[in-house]
Amino acid sequence: MLKSTKLFSSLGFYDIIYKNNGEVKMKKIFDGFIELYKKYEEIINYLLTGGIATVISLGVKYGLLFTVLDAKNPIQLQISVIISWLAAVVFAYITNRKFVFKSKNNNVKEEMIKFFSARIATLAMEAVLMWFFVTLLKMDSDMQVVIWVIITQGLVIVGNYILSKLFVFKDKGNNK
Repeated sequence: MLKSTKLFSSLGFYDIIYKNNGEVKMKKIFDGFIELYKKYEEIINYLLTGGIATVISLGVKYGLLFTVLDAKNPIQLQISVIISWLAAVVFAYITNRKFVFKSKNNNVKEEMIKFFSARIATLAMEAVLMWFFVTLLKMDSDMQVVIWVIITQGLVIVGNYILSKLFVFKDKGNNK
């Protein structure tokens, strides 16, 4: 005799079938995950590709600083920051266009300019916020800096998503 129970049934997770001998088979374990993914596909893809862009940025930055550039040289440090930012933004544009917002816009140059402009705007926002709170208001202890970095990164993520959705990829279904 088989006994079936559902855990988290409202989401469709874990429809478990128990056999007499105690062996457990899970049926539809991913149904709930798939349903949630379909419901929030754009946001999930945005966060995943953004996470990969962050890894690319850090990889390029550390790769440059630990091989050909010197972090103790302020010019070389900034060169590594700029190159890693560019690498991450190019990756983010390609993946946002294809996987997140699924743009069909034929004017790639215009779309890319809008994308880079939006990213420069959020970069400037982050720089101003960090300057205001850390430098001007002297919230510069290690813990305060960590807190402001987290807050500004959260605002940058939200700002990038909103600008991409409303300004860059707003006509994603149109072939211009």
